[in-house]
Amino acid sequence: MGPADLNKLLDRFTPQDHPRLLSSWRGGEDAALWVLSDERAAVLTVDIITPVVDDPYVWGQIAAANSLSDVFAMGGRPLLALNVVGFPINCLPLEMLSSILEGGMERTTRAGAIVAGGHTVEDEEPKFGLVVYGEVSLTEIWYTRGARPGDQLILTKPLGSGVLVTALKADMLEDDEANNLISVMTQLNDLPLRLPKEIRCKVHACTDVTGFGLIGHLADMLGEDINIKLYAKEIPLLKGVLQKVSMGLVPAGAYRNKAYYTEAGKAANLESLDEDMRDVLFDPQTSGGLLLAVDPSVANEALKLIKDAGFEESSIIGEAVQGCGKIEIE
Repeated sequence: MGPADLNKLLDRFTPQDHPRLLSSWRGGEDAALWVLSDERAAVLTVDIITPVVDDPYVWGQIAAANSLSDVFAMGGRPLLALNVVGFPINCLPLEMLSSILEGGMERTTRAGAIVAGGHTVEDEEPKFGLVVYGEVSLTEIWYTRGARPGDQLILTKPLGSGVLVTALKADMLEDDEANNLISVMTQLNDLPLRLPKEIRCKVHACTDVTGFGLIGHLADMLGEDINIKLYAKEIPLLKGVLQKVSMGLVPAGAYRNKAYYTEAGKAANLESLDEDMRDVLFDPQTSGGLLLAVDPSVANEALKLIKDAGFEESSIIGEAVQGCGKIEIE
């Protein structure tokens, strides 16, 4: 579902309020937050995807990493997960489903959480994901909005997974490109578990880059008085992405994102970019990286720690500045 369709659907509903509910779908937040005590909040999310690779175990890993990411994007620690499965029981062997679940459990366990069960339905196309419960200190929550003028924007994973998944399905991806893609998509966004508290508390905003592409998720981070300067030349890209875009291997979701956010006028100076790069900025990501707005006093230290944590292609790709809710591409 594209951003236009999603917004039309959500406009039909009035978000419910409760004194203990800190976030729901309001403001593009990545997960629901529920106050547990004077010190802690629960983080609850669900995500489900269709297959992006042929190997069922690897797909299970990717789907789980993708689902867990929303808890990490709120600054939280995942604790408990439930499998959500759609599977064509009469068309595919149960061994395949077993491999999917094993892959999901491997990633979930590595994230420090427990898989406690789940729910399955018979479906024409396989689908898999997780309901994830986590917790976060009330003083360390990362909201989507909250960036301050001067904050440096760090992107932890290279862009282009939507394009390369499209190429993979068309059997037009080299082995090294496919291996790199899988490595990126299976990587856990577990920075809240890896960064020291003094750095975590200097993260003023965060989201993960998934189905709405980089521009869409940057738009969620904008405030009425905040602009974002985006340094297009600093954005890390997966190997082979621009070549595949030039060949027309662009997913339909990228065009939906591009149409919606261009019409909304969120990004200025898009025409200054090569058309292929423009498409990459709207490419819907599967298990994409975190996008963090970090206090400038610790931005370089944070970037080094993030790279040391295994996100070797992390980069400062922009800056929050005083403004009126626009993305300025430089």
